[in-house]
Amino acid sequence: MARKLTDFDVLTFDCYGTLIDWETGFWDALQPLLMANRADTITRETALTAIAKIESKHQANTPGMRYDHILERVHRDVAEHFGLSSTAELDAEFGASLPHWPAFPDTADTLRRLKQRFKLVILSNVHRDGFAASNRKLGVEFDAIYTAESIGSYKPDPRNFEYMLKHLKQDFGTAPERILHVAQSLFHDHVQARKSGLANAWIDRQNLRDGGSWGATAIVEERPEFDFHFPTLAAFADSI
Repeated sequence: MARKLTDFDVLTFDCYGTLIDWETGFWDALQPLLMANRADTITRETALTAIAKIESKHQANTPGMRYDHILERVHRDVAEHFGLSSTAELDAEFGASLPHWPAFPDTADTLRRLKQRFKLVILSNVHRDGFAASNRKLGVEFDAIYTAESIGSYKPDPRNFEYMLKHLKQDFGTAPERILHVAQSLFHDHVQARKSGLANAWIDRQNLRDGGSWGATAIVEERPEFDFHFPTLAAFADSI
């Protein structure tokens, strides 16, 4: 039976890519390296594609490392990938860039609308301090925040969803069938959300369903199923 958005009590969100514009954040933070090397031929698209592959590798290989330190390694390896010269200072600046990444224009207003009807929860691949800085741009107080730093692994590791489901049941008494996972990334979120038995809403900000670019998200060869599809978070809220 097809489900309705009003069937759910809790919305669980990915943050970066769904609420925060991480691709613009990545690209802006990469500019000092490109300028220092006069790397005029590297485009946003080629840079984001490289970041997607390198970041997912580090997250899988070092699941207990804080995200800002992951980003330092990503910057170092991106420089090496393109044959550029980096420094420890530039790597550290990139690692500390997350608080400067912008929210999507529709995020804060839409979250305030959704907060009137649902519990709002974050499941994010970052460290606690990093999310706290981004949260100042999001306009709401979340009912629960689960980060990779707290869990000890990065999505799409199944442990992240197991941790979230355990704590939502323990802290709020919420059964999985009352939860809707809302996210942009097929790789980080939707594949594992479906395996975890969650209903899911795809916020397709990259317009992938109609042939858009994967950008900073690792490519998924077999697209997972999804219960709902919207181009933006505002369109998601408008449909309720």
